[in-house]
Amino acid sequence: MDFSLTDEQQLLLESLDELMERSCSEQYMKECDANHEWPHEFTDALLENGFQMLGVDEEFGGTPVDVTTLMLVAERVCKNGAPIYVYGNLCALKDMTEYGTPEQQEQCFAEVMAGRPGFVLGFTEPGAGSDSSALASTYQRRDGKVYLNGSKSFMTNAVNCKYMLCVARDADDDPEDRANRSRFSMWWVPLRDDEGNLTPGISIEPLEKIGWNMGNTCELHMQDVELEEKDLVGVEGNGFMQAMVNFEVERLLACAQSLGAAECAFEDATRYATQRIQFGKPIGRNQLIQEHITDMYMKIENMRNWVYKTAWKIDNGESVQIDSAVAKLYCGRAAFEVCDTALQVMGGIGYTKDCRISRLWRDQRVYRIGAGTDEIMIHIAGRAIQKQYQE
Repeated sequence: MDFSLTDEQQLLLESLDELMERSCSEQYMKECDANHEWPHEFTDALLENGFQMLGVDEEFGGTPVDVTTLMLVAERVCKNGAPIYVYGNLCALKDMTEYGTPEQQEQCFAEVMAGRPGFVLGFTEPGAGSDSSALASTYQRRDGKVYLNGSKSFMTNAVNCKYMLCVARDADDDPEDRANRSRFSMWWVPLRDDEGNLTPGISIEPLEKIGWNMGNTCELHMQDVELEEKDLVGVEGNGFMQAMVNFEVERLLACAQSLGAAECAFEDATRYATQRIQFGKPIGRNQLIQEHITDMYMKIENMRNWVYKTAWKIDNGESVQIDSAVAKLYCGRAAFEVCDTALQVMGGIGYTKDCRISRLWRDQRVYRIGAGTDEIMIHIAGRAIQKQYQE
């Protein structure tokens, strides 16, 4: 495998670096984080320069690129100090480009081109996290309409989304067959009208989090939310598989984010170690600090190998069931360890909000939970690895 960058990839990353230097200063990121504000200036710049539409088909105004290029861009966004959740279209939009009707696609991309998220995915529920078969939200047909009932949880950016892509089960399911995922369907749900008023039956409650301050995370409740048959997305009963269409790429995106955040923390801490004078010399001359720096470097190189290798395999049509799970497990853990070690090298200043490592440290912890917990990654990989050795 040759992981050398092509000329096109190198130019793309250089362009991204220049854009972020103009529109994504650390002071700006610090202010957005402190004020719990979405970084509109930065996301608008990404959109205007085509980055938000990378990986999207040309017919929707995007620029098709391979998975490796997508991961390189995601890594660089985070290496430059921005959170990945402001750059999420490349995975989410696949659900709509693959399965949406022309009307749904038009509504979705009108939001994207206005600099807002195309939709929020309504999948996780208070009682259905890792156990997706426990999903309890329902749809039911009555008098020529479709009605949604239930609750969704941990919905990123629900406060500023106009639409939700909601996965729900048929209310007429056999109660003894609750684990049958073939009864899940996707629905296109308007959350707000053009004036910003919530759709009748919808209520949204923001959650307070440790990190991810620039984006909101919410619980959403549905009580007899009225839809039309035209709001079905894709094939009825195929909602679960549709939601999984890009799941391995989404997992790898989390790995690329982890890699970039770790690189950012590592570079800040290592630079600091060469400049911070204690006992008459830079702290980087002390063997224990050198051990920290070497350990961080080693973990970053291992993370890079996992991300690039898995992206290469996806681009070459190879199975990554094991690779994506193990990469997600390793990168989520290793990146947090790097951020934690970087904070240790920085000492007291690292624990202040003036130091971006404190933000990286807070934000990184969720990647051992989101896009599949460590425990689920072990379950997926452990089963798949053993199958290779069964007679």
